[in-house]
Amino acid sequence: MSVENWDEFRTAFQVAKMGTVSGAAQALGVHHATVIRHIDSLEGRLGVKLFQRHARGYTPTEAGLDLLKVAQTTDDQFSQLVSRIKGRGEEVAGELVVTSLPGMSGLLAPVLAEFQSEHPGLTVRYLTGERVFRLEYGEAHVAIRAGRPPQEPDNVVQPFYHHSYALYAHKRYLDTYGTPEVTGDDLAQVLRFVSLDDPNSRAPFMVWINDHVPADRIVFRTSDVESMIQAILAGAGVGFLPTWMGEEHEDLVEMMAPRSEWENQNWLVTHVDLHRTPKVQAFLTYLKARAKEWPQSR
Repeated sequence: MSVENWDEFRTAFQVAKMGTVSGAAQALGVHHATVIRHIDSLEGRLGVKLFQRHARGYTPTEAGLDLLKVAQTTDDQFSQLVSRIKGRGEEVAGELVVTSLPGMSGLLAPVLAEFQSEHPGLTVRYLTGERVFRLEYGEAHVAIRAGRPPQEPDNVVQPFYHHSYALYAHKRYLDTYGTPEVTGDDLAQVLRFVSLDDPNSRAPFMVWINDHVPADRIVFRTSDVESMIQAILAGAGVGFLPTWMGEEHEDLVEMMAPRSEWENQNWLVTHVDLHRTPKVQAFLTYLKARAKEWPQSR
């Protein structure tokens, strides 16, 4: 018997349970003529009568009773399978894939570690980089993106953490090159800068660097934000850092206070098909609560 005959077996099972064609039709949500057609087709294929027809309804024959026993077991197994699958969907377990720009790792990695410790059945994949991961292709469950609001269709986009940036120098840099006597935008002419190597970077502070800092004042260029941060901390030059990071490092000296033009809005992005799943909702709720403890823009 092939898989395509499963509907006929389900129909026969319901007739055996309900005892009438009308009862089986109601349980299955089909027309009573469909029930009769399925029973006739199944009996013809098996070459045996499954039911005795009478005025009060249908009574299973011996063969029909055998079918009822097997079908009952199969129905119970399917019910248990559905319960297990549903239960797994309600658990915070399996794999959780989160993406962000590298500069967010200092804030996000501790939150992900704590969330995973509360859900031992969960495996976390935290992917950082400049590439935009395609949520519609299942590349990630949650993406944290910076800049303008993402516009991809079928994505749920929520405003998230707001970065403010300032210009910092490490004390090591100031010990080597001295503290400049000028302030404000004039600093662009005298300081040695660490910058991203991509002039087309979407980072707002890169717009200011491109407009104000002469090329010969940029003495250290990096391909990514994390390397830029490490170069600034090593004293290779001055550079832009999130204010929360500047406040964490006592050896950093603020050279220019935060400006609105350097601010960077982040967005929580999820695909509509996964947004309401228990795992994603649990993480979003946890992340938003923890983000309230992060240093706020100033």
